[in-house]
Amino acid sequence: MEDEFQEGLHEHFSFSADPGQEPLRVDKYLMNRIENTTRNKIQQAAKAGSIFVNDIAVKSNYKVKGGDVVKVLFAHPPYENLLVAENLPIEVVYEDDTLIIINKAAGMVVHPGHGNYSGTLINALLYHFENLPQNAQQRPGLVHRIDKDTSGLLVIAKTEEALTHLSKQFFDKSSERKYIALVWGNIAEEEGTIEGHIGRHPKNRLQMTVYPEGEAGKNAVTHFKVIERFGYVTLVECQLETGRTHQIRAHMKHIGHTLFNDERYGGDSILKGTSFTKYKQFVENCFKLLPRQALHAKTLGFIHPTTGEKMHFESKMPEDIENALEKWRLYAQHKQL
Repeated sequence: MEDEFQEGLHEHFSFSADPGQEPLRVDKYLMNRIENTTRNKIQQAAKAGSIFVNDIAVKSNYKVKGGDVVKVLFAHPPYENLLVAENLPIEVVYEDDTLIIINKAAGMVVHPGHGNYSGTLINALLYHFENLPQNAQQRPGLVHRIDKDTSGLLVIAKTEEALTHLSKQFFDKSSERKYIALVWGNIAEEEGTIEGHIGRHPKNRLQMTVYPEGEAGKNAVTHFKVIERFGYVTLVECQLETGRTHQIRAHMKHIGHTLFNDERYGGDSILKGTSFTKYKQFVENCFKLLPRQALHAKTLGFIHPTTGEKMHFESKMPEDIENALEKWRLYAQHKQL
């Protein structure tokens, strides 16, 4: 039976503070753990009596301590359980009776969650396609996902059999996924492999971090090769052997080559180059042309669930990344003159 304080309320988030948690205001604590929210929204939730610590409603200045259980409860169920079809534009690269290939635009969230209750790819899929099967997280047709600000290819299953078959390929690492990324710095090697467990950052829960000794997280392997060098930044192709959250972003930062304009991982600062004003203005202009992390899911390959045919798809570089690359090419040529 639910505790009395939970009657009529629905749990949206629940976190258990680590035993070594130093006292920290609950609004700051939740900011580090809930994606796509603001401190103001959290403080409003506290004012409304929606934040509970150890089953007691608290104000936003409550200090979370080790062992505390922090919950956010609202009168309405989580919005991901209230999926609504929306007539949103999506780019369909390929479709048959079994599956769909989507080229997702940067800025579109894949599935609903806190702060993104509408306007997602799932909302669009529900409008454009009927009777999509639900995965284990009740997300129609979804086999895998890419980040909001990453563009590129996704496969969507149209049948239960396709969902099972494709999900197994991704789990077994037999699918092919290649990304194009612009990263800070001049990578020394022409190609290489990054190995290191990836898990939540112990202090900033919105970031993933690498645990090279494998003491936490899950095994992750990224292969990379250099495509083009611009001096202060490098264009690379990354091939995923595993599919962890933020894998390329965390792995590239781990080896000292954070993705260009990746705000969450510090790539929106000038990490390499000169201190001259003109260079600073040049980089800021590139940030304006490419107002997101420079990451594109370019290649997708797998075995068709029903025909057994090897499927291979390539997507062209999006305009924002291409525009930034052209500026870097001109800059690199000018430097060499």
